[in-house]
Order: sequence, then C-alpha cells, then structure tokens
Amino acid sequence: MTQSMTWMCLICGWIYDEAVGAPEHGIAAGTPWAQVPMNWTCPECGARKEDFEMVQI
Repeated sequence: MTQSMTWMCLICGWIYDEAVGAPEHGIAAGTPWAQVPMNWTCPECGARKEDFEMVQI
C-alpha cells in the first residue's frame, strides 16, 4: 500500500490528507490529490488548488 500524501494550503494552513479526503467538501476519502478537481478551493479560505503544497506530517 502506498503512503497517502498531505497537502497544505499556503494561504491559511488547512491540510488535505489523501487518506481522509474532505468528504464534507465533496472529496471522498482515499482521493489522490491529482484527482481533486482543478476548480476545487480550500474550504477554509477559498484558495485555489495551485495554492497548496505537499508537506510531510
């Protein structure tokens, strides 16, 4: 099994964990970042997907 990656919003610090997803925001658990729609925005601050960076937790 591959390790899930985490992505952090560079604007507000909200974390997207691929293993957890963001089901309350329309992204199912286990969804790889590459499959998150380009028009998706940060649920905390509205930043665009390109404002996220992969981080080690």
